[in-house]
Formats: sequence, C-alpha cells, structure tokens
Amino acid sequence: MRTLVDRALAPEHRRGHGALYGGLNHGRIDVARLRRALAGLPLPRAADGWLVLAVDVSPWLRPDADTSSDRAFCHTFGRGEGKHPMVPSWPYSVVAALETGRTSWTAVLDAVRLEPGADVAAVTTVQIREVVQRLVAADQWKDGDPEVLVVLDAGYDTPRITHLLGACPCRSSAACARRVMRRPTPPRIYDPKGGRPPKHGGEFVFGEPASWAPNRRAPSSAWSWRSCLAAE
Repeated sequence: MRTLVDRALAPEHRRGHGALYGGLNHGRIDVARLRRALAGLPLPRAADGWLVLAVDVSPWLRPDADTSSDRAFCHTFGRGEGKHPMVPSWPYSVVAALETGRTSWTAVLDAVRLEPGADVAAVTTVQIREVVQRLVAADQWKDGDPEVLVVLDAGYDTPRITHLLGACPCRSSAACARRVMRRPTPPRIYDPKGGRPPKHGGEFVFGEPASWAPNRRAPSSAWSWRSCLAAE
C-alpha cells in the first residue's frame, strides 16, 4: 500500500475514504513519548565511542499555502538556473545522530518548527540540551564517556550557543563555510619540482581515525581538536 486510502479498499475497512481521514483527524501523536523512544534506539557512534549530533534548519516549502500560519521566507537552492529565491516555508530545526564514514543516512532525534522571528540560537540551545538529557536518561551517555559532539553549520552563533549550553555534557563546533573540515595548513617547504604551496591541511573525516593524524610537516603543538574543527 502506498497511501492510507488503499486501506479503505480492504474488506475490514469498508467505511469509505472520508471515514478513514476522519479517524486520522481525531487521532493524536504523543510527541514526548516519540522523542523518548527515538533516544532509546541504538545510535551510531564515531571512533572511541563519540556520539556526534548534527543540527541544521531545513525548510518545508509552502509557497501555495496562503492560509497556513507562521510561514517564513526561507532561502532555497536549485529552483531555476542560477536562482536562489526566498520561498514561503515552514523552517524546521532538526537534530540527528550521524553515521560513521561517508553516508547520507542519519538517525533523526528531534525536530522543532521555528516561528517567524525566532531566536535561532536560543531555540537550538534548548533543543540540544533536551536531546542530550533524553540520551542520558536512556543510558546512551554516562559519566566517563566522551562528551557529545554537536556539529553546527557555519551560519550558527557557535560561541553564544556554547555559552548558553553551560554544564551540558557536550562540545559544540562549527563547520567551515565550505562544509569540509580540514587540519591546519602545513608549513611551506621548498619543493624542487615546483608547484603552488598547499592552502589547506588534510581532510578530517569522522569515523576514519587515519584522517585524524597530524600533518607530517606540521609541529605537534599545532594539532588539537579545536584547530582541527575550526581551521579550513
């Protein structure tokens, strides 16, 4: 079955399409229970047991829903050649646990719709704190485990969010503008073959410990988690 209407054609559901949707409209979803259930599912982890959460805003485009309330103008990509218009949408702040390695699969843990004019940093802080609290209650994180790593897009006010999180057992970091995390640039060394010196260090990939090693030509003091996550 591809739609709920298909169930109305089954012998045990001979009530018509209207009755089916009427039953759905009178139903409800226990959002708090759903969030607790998602936090208790097996979650992917990076090397050394790191739990990595990603936070970003994704719009649900609603350009023709003139009667829908709380729409906001969201920046979009790919709607016409060389055009990135602002489209009336419902923006949702989504928190997901990332898989290891390079994959598009994620474990969505929470989603909150942002109202027009909302303080994104404040909403994101509350959302992250509540997600981490549910993970602690579900024994996904215990004392002695590595801090939960929260990865934010470049547009977030990361210093403010880090300050507002306070004693929350997590560490926030902002992705660079190109959305690729790289190690510090190695020092320039004369190459008899010529060529331009490198602009960036090696790429940092979660779940691949081989990419975490410091640059061969860089001094050991230049290597740290902060420099790895902040430098392009």
